[in-house]
Amino acid sequence: MKTKAFGEDASPAPAQPARVGLVVLALCFALSVLGRGLAESFTVFLKPISESLGWDRAEVVSIYSLAALTGGLAAPLIGRLFDHSGPRAVYALGLLLLGTAFLIAASAWQLWQFQLSLGLCVGAGVALIGLVPNSILLGRWFGPKLPTAMSVIYSATGAVALALLVPLLLLPWRVFARGASHITRPMSIELGDDGWTLLRALRHHAFWALFATFFFTAIGMFSIAPQVVAYLIDAGFPPLHAATAWGFSGVALLFGMLGVSWLDGVIGRRPSVLFSYALSISGILMLWALQWAPNIWLLTGFVICFGSMIGSRGPLLSATAMKIFRGKRLGTIYGTITIGSSLGAALGSWAGGVIHDVTHSYNTLLVLALVSVVIGMIPFLVVPALRN
Repeated sequence: MKTKAFGEDASPAPAQPARVGLVVLALCFALSVLGRGLAESFTVFLKPISESLGWDRAEVVSIYSLAALTGGLAAPLIGRLFDHSGPRAVYALGLLLLGTAFLIAASAWQLWQFQLSLGLCVGAGVALIGLVPNSILLGRWFGPKLPTAMSVIYSATGAVALALLVPLLLLPWRVFARGASHITRPMSIELGDDGWTLLRALRHHAFWALFATFFFTAIGMFSIAPQVVAYLIDAGFPPLHAATAWGFSGVALLFGMLGVSWLDGVIGRRPSVLFSYALSISGILMLWALQWAPNIWLLTGFVICFGSMIGSRGPLLSATAMKIFRGKRLGTIYGTITIGSSLGAALGSWAGGVIHDVTHSYNTLLVLALVSVVIGMIPFLVVPALRN
């Protein structure tokens, strides 16, 4: 009997796709846990860093903004690297960058050193183990169930980098990258490559609609997110209570993402996305009200509404983009779309810091956040490809 070589594109046993798919999901979850934890821990230390080192809010937030900008600009290159070299090279490079970045940051003492290590290197490292490669890889295993799989990935927070590097290199990447045959083969027959290239995608209204949604939503959410703990302290909450409350947003996020993905299967994509925007807007208004009425009820409402929705649209937007632009160049196209999110996060967080330094208030910042989130919602109201 002929034995098939490892990694040969042969039909696996019926139970194998489910088992391997779960391993891929667990791996992507672990990598997202790492990236998100490293990126979001910044918010807890913003106020202490600003006060102890004598830097103004805009200078400290510039580290966060630079990380977001770097991740966004790197996204198309990451997608291209994934298309060309596969997931192992992408993930290994990301972990190597993250481990090196924090070793450098441990001895940093000037702003530019933090910008280089925690901004440039961490931004690129998080992007290499984050949204773009995870979305493409999971799409090969979960097909129409991608929003649910991505909701698990998006909900991740916190872990350690270099410890994952060696076992990651030893995993059966040829099996992971192949995808489940019952998903990839029917799609190749029904949809083919569709001839999508980056230039063709750039001429399609759906590309710019998704780009705008990512961009403006990120401005709105991330003009607030880096300064939430500082805002709550200034509103009168003890520092420990403020940090703990915002920390619970990670728990709320898990339920929010799973809930929105569940709604997607019940009421459809567009109503689910619009519902998530309604909760985000409610959360911003509750945060605003905390300036005048700092109480546990408004704080809880803010954490639930804003915290649970801060990334809840991501899985649905990812699935929408991959359904429209499926093909051999999906990584490059999707990576370019996600530049909108990182540009918005970089601009929003930096603008939030500048606005606070200039006005010594959060009111203008909150107006910016509210208007941006509303604009981010508009494409799902007017653009045919997203309405359907």
